Amino acid sequence: MQNIKYYFVLCCLILNLTGGKAQTLSLDEVLVLVKENNPQLKMYDAEIQSMNAAASGARSWTAPQVETGFFLTPYNTKLWKAKGDFSGLGMYMVGVTQMIPNASRLKADSNYMNAMSSVEVENKNYTINQLNALAKTNYYQWLVLNKKLKVANDNLLLLDYMIKSMEIRYKYSMDKLSTHYKATARYSELENTILMMQNEICQKRVVLNMLMARDKNSAFEINSTFKFIDINEIKIDTASLSKSRSDVKAIEKTMALNALKIESEKSKFLPEFGVKYDHMFAFGQQPQQFSLMGMITIPVPWSTTVNKANINSFKIKNESLNWQKQMILNEATGMISGMTNELTTLKKQYEIAEKTIIPTLRGSYDASILAWQNNTGDLFDVLDAWEAVNMAQMDSLDKLQAILTAKVEIEKQLETNGL
Repeated sequence: MQNIKYYFVLCCLILNLTGGKAQTLSLDEVLVLVKENNPQLKMYDAEIQSMNAAASGARSWTAPQVETGFFLTPYNTKLWKAKGDFSGLGMYMVGVTQMIPNASRLKADSNYMNAMSSVEVENKNYTINQLNALAKTNYYQWLVLNKKLKVANDNLLLLDYMIKSMEIRYKYSMDKLSTHYKATARYSELENTILMMQNEICQKRVVLNMLMARDKNSAFEINSTFKFIDINEIKIDTASLSKSRSDVKAIEKTMALNALKIESEKSKFLPEFGVKYDHMFAFGQQPQQFSLMGMITIPVPWSTTVNKANINSFKIKNESLNWQKQMILNEATGMISGMTNELTTLKKQYEIAEKTIIPTLRGSYDASILAWQNNTGDLFDVLDAWEAVNMAQMDSLDKLQAILTAKVEIEKQLETNGL
């Protein structure tokens, strides 16, 4: 417990040293800052830009091949020179070869490379959804902790009032010493509970600052506004999930990318052409000569085996990805259905606690403390009634936390940013 107190005091001192009035951030503002500043998302941006930069060169040709050297030249250098009717032998050649890629192949490669970044875009959106869910979870936990802290502080004031009243009444033999010890123990327990909750709030602040890529000790507060999900508006059919979930879109983009890769492999079955030009500088009195030839690559069966294997491999990969997509949609629909039922039950329990249980227990507490003040009741009954109210309030807030957790999970599965 000493460690908890030390950590809380240190955390509060650090926050106070930041100076100034702490700003209040709404959940929308937190999510915007996460999207704009989180390093993981910036990593995806750089990767997408890298792929787009690489795709800009998809239609480039291969470099020309330049060659030079002696051509039909005798070893005897004396024969290089002209002499009388002898015009000389040998030549020095300079040549260049340029392969001309097939237009269909260039187009297929370009389509494939330009589509590569589309998968990373959806992976980035998926990561945004995961980070949003983490930010919402910590935000709502902080929100509930604030409510619990208010209840605990109110109860601390009530216990303080009871202890002080008891000390006065004990002097006149109107209360028992044992009840004073019990109330004092409850007061200390509540103080420890408040310290733990304040420590948890500090931790939530650190996590949210980390997600927003801010200084971990930056001071800020949250607002307490939220609303429940309207269950009737939730759609759990696979068609709508396919359109909203980024992980499913990423799989579909990968399947489309594999289809483009298949087209790229098929384009390698097409012939390619080339041009070869050579110029000969003749020795002696020989005339200058040149050579101009066309070339064509012929994809024969034994040269396209690897391409056929790759095509078959990508087809099988797409079949696997399709089953993966079906698995994700099946799990998501089942999870959303289960969480929806749980959310409905939790909301009903929360409403019963707020409208019936807590008011009834508070009425019992008010009656017991009135009887104690009028010397017709015992303080033990007051403390029992107070504990019942306190436990009911905390249980109700635990229900609220469960509701908000279910809400975040449903939004995560639906990939919505509703608040």
